Amino acid sequence: MDMAALIAVLGVAFFFTYTNGFHDSANAIATSVSTRALTPRAALAMAAVMNLAGAFLGSGVANTVSKGIIETPTGDQGMAILFAALVGAIAWNLVTWYFGLPSSSSHALFGGLVGAALAGGTEVIWSGVIDKIIIPMVVSPIVGLIGGFIAMLAILWIFRRANPHRAKRNFRVAQTASAAAMALAHGLQDAQKTMGIVVMALTISGHQHSDGIPIWVKISCATMLSLGTYAGGWRIMRTLGRKIIELDPPQGFAAEATASTVMYITSFVFKAPISTTHVITAAIMGAGATKRIRAVRWGVAKNIVLGWFITMPAAALVAAAMYGIIHLALG
Repeated sequence: MDMAALIAVLGVAFFFTYTNGFHDSANAIATSVSTRALTPRAALAMAAVMNLAGAFLGSGVANTVSKGIIETPTGDQGMAILFAALVGAIAWNLVTWYFGLPSSSSHALFGGLVGAALAGGTEVIWSGVIDKIIIPMVVSPIVGLIGGFIAMLAILWIFRRANPHRAKRNFRVAQTASAAAMALAHGLQDAQKTMGIVVMALTISGHQHSDGIPIWVKISCATMLSLGTYAGGWRIMRTLGRKIIELDPPQGFAAEATASTVMYITSFVFKAPISTTHVITAAIMGAGATKRIRAVRWGVAKNIVLGWFITMPAAALVAAAMYGIIHLALG
């Protein structure tokens, strides 16, 4: 196996993780920054540290990515498929970041894998795609929306006699913890997705023969995700923090607590790679709707949801085209 091909795939994988970090940093901190619970730089630093820690909490999601979506390809063709898949995911990340659209880096990666595999003649495990990607993609935002709504209703009832100004001040403090939990969950989910790709590359190249994740892979993926997170994704942060709804601290806390809970359950119980973007966006909508339904800017929300459904096919098309270019070049 050509070592240059392995190095190229690993380099693109780490760059994807970096784009994942700055693309999705808004997931963890947009609500806390918009409610002024944390300053932007303090929030980014906290998120970077918690992303790093979250990457070491488990390996179930990584195993799903490496073994449950496509059959492990072989040889130079396999490396070309992984390279093309990552390029497709990176392209979609950069486009959506430019337009400030909080789309899913996770589903961009999955779309890239499926598109490149189909172009390269590698079998797609459709049962795994449906069970581990499509169903969670539909269900997790619904759970986030309903959970955010219920959590905010509970907060309103529990603190119905509290001094509003004092309650908001206390929830700003509480948001430090909920934002940290969100960042930890983001590291648990998103760093593992790239770990799964790196393990596939090492397996194809013959450098790994077990299912375990080498410690250097964990450290590398976690570090790149953290560096990307600290770089910040200000365009997307503005969309999540202000364009959907003007959040107050209790709503921000309800959204973050709901989203992080959903992510921990799916990671540890179902080992399903879900989108942090989908869950936190839906939870923000749910928490905001308790103020009044019209408080949520549903036009913005509609554009975001449309982006969710476009993500996988768009990344798949770019990945398939990239595989075709590589195949012709190596011809």
